[in-house]
Amino acid sequence: MDFIQTVIWALIALGVLVTFHEMGHFWVARLCGVKVLRFSVGFGRRLVSRYDRHGTEFTLSAIPLGGYVKMLDEREGNVPRDQLDQAFNRKSVWARIAIAAAGPAANFALAIVLFWAVFLGGTAGPVPIVESVQPGSIAARAGLEPGQEILSVDGEPTPTWQALNWRLANRLGDTGSIKFSVRYPDSDLEYHTLADIDRWLAGQEVPDPLGEAGLELWTPPASMKLAQVTPDSPAERAGLQAGDKILSTDGKAFSDWDSWSQYLRSHGGETVHVEVERDGDRRSLEVTPEMVTLDSGERAGRIGVLPVVESWPEERVRTYHYGVGGALAKGLQETWEKTLFTLNSLKKLIVGQLSTRNLSGPITIAKVAGTSADAGWQSFLSLLALLSISLGVLNLLPIPVLDGGHLLYYGIEAIKGSPVSERVQMIGLQVGMALVLCIMGLALYNDILRL
Repeated sequence: MDFIQTVIWALIALGVLVTFHEMGHFWVARLCGVKVLRFSVGFGRRLVSRYDRHGTEFTLSAIPLGGYVKMLDEREGNVPRDQLDQAFNRKSVWARIAIAAAGPAANFALAIVLFWAVFLGGTAGPVPIVESVQPGSIAARAGLEPGQEILSVDGEPTPTWQALNWRLANRLGDTGSIKFSVRYPDSDLEYHTLADIDRWLAGQEVPDPLGEAGLELWTPPASMKLAQVTPDSPAERAGLQAGDKILSTDGKAFSDWDSWSQYLRSHGGETVHVEVERDGDRRSLEVTPEMVTLDSGERAGRIGVLPVVESWPEERVRTYHYGVGGALAKGLQETWEKTLFTLNSLKKLIVGQLSTRNLSGPITIAKVAGTSADAGWQSFLSLLALLSISLGVLNLLPIPVLDGGHLLYYGIEAIKGSPVSERVQMIGLQVGMALVLCIMGLALYNDILRL
């Protein structure tokens, strides 16, 4: 069932992104007087097809990894004499530039609308307060201390965990210094400190900026009482139940959840004796943590339980509410910042500051889409906005077969007054196709490695 839901949410995400992108090309082509022959969501065999009064065929095709808008063009076939004025190749270079740019522009517009909806519904996030600092880490070199609130990174505000994570992620692969601004509890004084970095996490696959910076942020303490036991997990098979209170394991008493979890992780595949309290009675159970591979690639033991966690205090959570205009302004700002982040990350991938293992394909997108949908509508819309920005940026790359490649050719034509030769365009098409296929292959290979 989870797999089916993941596929459904992935198809919805891809369908929305592709439809808006191609709709941008479609509407501007119509506005410029170009006859559109086919509007397709997906590639390959057509599953559903219908025609509108203008003779445009709208289709849903079998491979949902893209789409296209086919326009009347003398370079692709004979054009009736009475329709020559509707041919794409007969339009001015500025009209062709507008049509090519409309797809990415539609993706950026979609991101603005999605972020607007998210902010209109209100947002909230935990305040980034330092719980502990790993010795020798960036945070330690910067002199950060438990209890401090991290106000900004490199001068950019970090009011929530998410904002802090984004600011740190923007420094991945960099060399130089990271500037932190912090404040002690019950104090209005700000302190500024620096930590040097050298190609920070440049070669790391799926880096964790907060963790790698040596920061553990404050969370409400987890009790030693079980809130949930995963079905068909080692814990359930051993007889553990929600509501059980962990008293000891292998004769050792644990005062906090983290140390108990660490003990289980280090005893994967070994039977441990767990003493619990249930309905006032003590019970002794045997459970064998199963070995699993974590996102970091580390192998560790896991039994499949979650603790009862205390509620977040109001003063440790920041909540924001926006009106219609304020949400729109925030949506524009968020789209601009995430576009710059995407461009910066792309540059780092090209020059080798970030590992190509960070490239993701349709499998990872499907998994993230399913996870974000489970987290709520705001999480899913935020993901859609980020993917829409990525799609817009990638399509503007000056690679033939992408919109950016067409814009490059049309820009040269506008400057020199004549089109780029057919031979050069054909060579560019072949090189561009090979490059795009290589990138897609690498992304898919990374997806498979993460399975």
